[in-house]
Parts: sequence; structure tokens; C-alpha cells
Amino acid sequence: MTTAKLNSFDADERQSTLVELLREQGSSLPDAGPNFNMHCHSFFSYNADGWSPSRIAWEARRAGWHAAGLCDFDVLDGVAEFLDAGLRLGLRATANLETRVFFPEYRDVDLTSPGEQGVTYIMGAGFTGVPAPGTAAAATLTEMAQGAGDRNRAVIGRINAELPQVAIDYEQDVVTTTPGGTPTERHIVSAYAAKAAAALGEPAKIAEFWSGPLAMPTADVLALMQGGAALELRLRSCLMKRGGLAYEQPSEDTFPSVDAFIEWVQSCDAIPMLTWLDGTSAGESKPGELLDCMIAKGAAAMNIVPDRNWNIEDPEVRELKRGKLAEIVREAEARELPINIGTELNKAGLPLVDDMTGEVLSDYAETFRMGANIMVGHTVLQRYAGYGYTGIGAAAEFGDRLSERNGFFAAVGAMPPLGEEQAAELQEMGQEKALGWFRDTVAGGPE
Repeated sequence: MTTAKLNSFDADERQSTLVELLREQGSSLPDAGPNFNMHCHSFFSYNADGWSPSRIAWEARRAGWHAAGLCDFDVLDGVAEFLDAGLRLGLRATANLETRVFFPEYRDVDLTSPGEQGVTYIMGAGFTGVPAPGTAAAATLTEMAQGAGDRNRAVIGRINAELPQVAIDYEQDVVTTTPGGTPTERHIVSAYAAKAAAALGEPAKIAEFWSGPLAMPTADVLALMQGGAALELRLRSCLMKRGGLAYEQPSEDTFPSVDAFIEWVQSCDAIPMLTWLDGTSAGESKPGELLDCMIAKGAAAMNIVPDRNWNIEDPEVRELKRGKLAEIVREAEARELPINIGTELNKAGLPLVDDMTGEVLSDYAETFRMGANIMVGHTVLQRYAGYGYTGIGAAAEFGDRLSERNGFFAAVGAMPPLGEEQAAELQEMGQEKALGWFRDTVAGGPE
């Protein structure tokens, strides 16, 4: 059985393939090791290798990850598939959503979206499903996807007007490349690259065409074309990012407000999660103030992509960013704020997983592992006991005793991963008895 079928746009084929792979190779799957990736984009937003949620879960289990987290942009389409795949494979799993918002208190400075003042990436963590149809939460989720689609159409309109030779159709050339019909900027770039290749044919002609928009000699474009995804990365920068051909500076009305997003995440019984870039922007220059502001708004965890904070060629920049990483981890630990980490998997060349035993990240392994366990613990407790990390029950029980709250949720997350039979038994118990079962199981305290 080939793993490629796990990337089929047909959900039934993905499921049957996973079952067959498990039947064929299940006995040879390794025990869980020290590594985990809690920020994996799937093909429901953009994955560099076109991986589905099932494929991510399979590769994580086959590699012996301690845990894995799905994270798609503006959609929750893969949540049920990923969590169910985790149960089938015996993989600790959680599911997140990422988007961009406007942050009024930081309207005059860059945060995590370089060159876009007041705009920041943000996440909701530990979703256990999609909001019920007809609810306000469901309407907000639809609005997020529609807003992204509207922005995509506007970008394509501007690029088509400037480059009519390679004009694309959004519905036909872009939307069809995603199973859920929710493409990203990266899908748009791929569509333009494919259109130019089809229309111009010869590499020399393609390079000559792109040399204008990229402001590069044809020979240099040809070299980019030999570098895998290098051309598309450069196209995205020159067409869509700040200063690019189709770039339009966002305003306060372009994205939802940070407060509205946090409120929506809370209404979904998920965890509002701020994101950290690398500490070099003006908005991140005082990390303690940023964390306090976000915590006051309801953020209860933080996401870091460690690789961009330490794996840097330039020695001077590397030293700066490693120092910033140490500082933000200290600030988060001082506030007992769980940290979620991962590599994203949405760009060619990114590592499949962070190395928790390496010389840099081993210093943070315990903190990062606890964050992963808290996310998994929240997910299973919310799913089977209706008892989430930021929910009413946990607030009443733990109040501001974050150390105790973190300890309990981390202990649940560190349990051996649930299987399908055990999950079914928990469902039959009902939420109150299921919560009691979890309490009894971790009575000895966190790992």
C-alpha cells in the first residue's frame, strides 16, 4: 500500500488507505520518542508536500513522535480526520487554527507579519470539532474562510491586470487545487508558475518573462528555476508581499480584531494562543509587555516556531535570535504560559520535526514537552469530558493556580495515547464519569 493515497482528495480513500497501512505495518511502528511537532499545516490550507491530515498523522506515528498537532489556516476542515487518525494509530493528537488579526494596541508597529503594522498571526488551539451549524461560532468560521477568499480574488485581480499573459482564474486554477476549496497565497503563486510554464513552454522564455516582475537577470531566474521551490518563494515575495506587484497595505478593516478572534476561540472551547516570530520586530521588543497584554485579552498559550529562532547561517543574527528565544521562553515560564512549538511544514526545506535532543532545543525540551502535553490533555479532556483548559470547570477548580492547572492537563496529555476502543468507552461513560476516569488515571501527578 502506497502512502501517496493518503493525500487523495477523496476522504474515504484516505481512511481506507490508513486502515490498510496500519494492518500491513502496524506491528513495526516504533515507540514514541522525544520529538513532536504541534504545528503542521495540511493540504486543507497548504502543505509543501501536499500531505493530508491522515498523512501527517501516519508520518508522525511512523517516525515515533511523542505527539502531533494539525494547524490549518482559516479552516477546521481537517480536525475530525486528524483526531480520528490519532485514535486509530495510537498517536497523541491535537488540532489548531491559524489566522491573522488586527491588534489595535500595536497599530503603529510590526509584530509577527513583517512590514504590516498592527497585523499579527494568531491561533486557536485544541479544537475538537467544527462549531454546530446555525451558531454564531459557525457563522464566524464561515466569515473567516470567505474573507480569505475575497482577499485572494483581489490579489489575483491586481496581478492579472499587470501580467495578462499569465492571467489565471481563481475558481478554475486555484480553488480546485485544494480539497476544501480554501487556497492560500502559496496556491496562487503555484498557479501563476504553472500558467507561465504552460503558456511559455521553454525554460528560457519562462525565465525571460519572470525577469521583469522579479527585477532579476534572466540567467538568475533560470538558476532559481533549478532550485525546487525557490522560484515560487521569490514570486510570492515579489508579487504579494510588502512592496510587491499586487501588494496592498492592510488596514484595521482587513482582518478581524484580536479581541473578536479570542472571543470566537473561547466560544469554541479552544485555547486562544498568541504567536511569536523571532523577537526582532518593534512589537516583540518588549516581550513581557506583549505577553501581559495578550493574557489580559484571554490568550492562554503561546506558539513558537523554534527553527526560525536558532537555525540561522549568519553568526551575528543567529546569536541575536537565540538570545531572543531564551528571553521569550523565560517570560512565558514566569507567567506559567504553555508553549506550543512546531515547524509548520508549509514551505519546502523546513524540517519535518524539531530535534529536542539538539544542542539548542534540549535546553527547552522540558518546557516544550509540557506545552505539547497540555495541548493533548486539553483535547482529550474537552472531547470526552467537556473539560477544557480555559473552560468554566477548570477555571472554577484551579482559578489562578496555573501551576496546578498545567500539571493536571499535562499529566493527562502524557498518558499513553487513547485508542479507538478506549475512546468509545469514554464516550459511553458520559462526561462526568469520563472526567473521573481521567482523574483516577493520573492520580499520581504529571509525568
